[in-house]
Amino acid sequence: MIARKIADQMGRGSMIRKMFEEGNRLKALYGADQVYDFSLGNPDLEPPRAVQEALCRLVLDKRPGLHSYMSNAGHESVRQAVAGRYSRLSGLPVTAGQVCMTVGAAGALNNMLKALLDPGDEVILLSPFFFEYLSYIDNHGGVAVEVPCDRDTLLPDLAAIRRALTGRTKAIIINSPNNPSGMIYPEWLLRELDDLLRAQDHVITVLSDEPYAELAYDGNQVPSTLACLSQVVVCTSWSKTLSLPGERIGCLIVSPRCQDHGLLIQAAVYCNRVLGYVNAPALFQRVIEEAIDAKVDISQYEKRRDMLADVLLEAGFKLEKPQGGLYLFPHSPDPDDVAFAAACARHRVLLVPGSGFHFPGYVRLCFAVKESVIQNSAAAFQAIAREYGLC
Repeated sequence: MIARKIADQMGRGSMIRKMFEEGNRLKALYGADQVYDFSLGNPDLEPPRAVQEALCRLVLDKRPGLHSYMSNAGHESVRQAVAGRYSRLSGLPVTAGQVCMTVGAAGALNNMLKALLDPGDEVILLSPFFFEYLSYIDNHGGVAVEVPCDRDTLLPDLAAIRRALTGRTKAIIINSPNNPSGMIYPEWLLRELDDLLRAQDHVITVLSDEPYAELAYDGNQVPSTLACLSQVVVCTSWSKTLSLPGERIGCLIVSPRCQDHGLLIQAAVYCNRVLGYVNAPALFQRVIEEAIDAKVDISQYEKRRDMLADVLLEAGFKLEKPQGGLYLFPHSPDPDDVAFAAACARHRVLLVPGSGFHFPGYVRLCFAVKESVIQNSAAAFQAIAREYGLC
């Protein structure tokens, strides 16, 4: 009954969701406190007070039209607030006319891919990458071209990117801090990537997926992609920085340095409508306007990162602490990371194989969980480590 293509994609599915569902099954069998679920990147901190207060005010606001349609790009005043913030971050004169409010960062990426791709156009993906990028590209007739990052540094390999470029390359998706590795792409690398792309004989647009951009640890800063890259569209959301993943509120920002940036934003706004999003959620646009500079208490995530890293290191796992994001990305002690994830599940530990991010040999663990989950998982990780001869 359903399309063969969709049936095939459903069969392959997302390893993240498969492990999440396995976690639900195990919790039903053993109780939630006996299962250590690090599978899903679902922020568990509550939204900042500024968000909660803005939402309370807006829910009771009697102004007519608060929940009405607006321009497909979003409310003008909201886009002005977003533009002001990104102007401050980048040093560029970003205007409201270069901003489109979207249904999360996923909506922003789909808008831009729809706007950019003709059938057969190529999009470079830097593995490890979020699995659903493949579906987003396929949604709009594109062809994904995978380029592995350097396995030692987990940073993009510029020489490999150069070899992957063809006359059909239309875009490249980057994600920093990276999901799943937690690596922050340094400024020098972004500027060298810009030089590489500008040297090509046709325009290649960078789509910078940035939902983790505010989550940096140990004093690290995430460089502004708008400042470092000429032909870039920022695709982002407030899912992680304001703990609002279920509200699906995001935006895209077309750099004023993009070639034909006016036409590009017009196409993005048009695609916002024809893809069926119509506009970003009206109420939460207003919330973002009022809480544009708020963010969750990042120190809590940094503490949990350190706690979970210590648990793994003490058990003998090999890993580097991530610079940002919400995930640890240790080496799998079994070359078959899928088999290793299954072995962990037998100890009621849920994590995601690196193969789910097209980067085998690693596993991903989300540390946006209760501290008690991390603490109570230590014995299970010790047992797993003994099984694999790590301790």
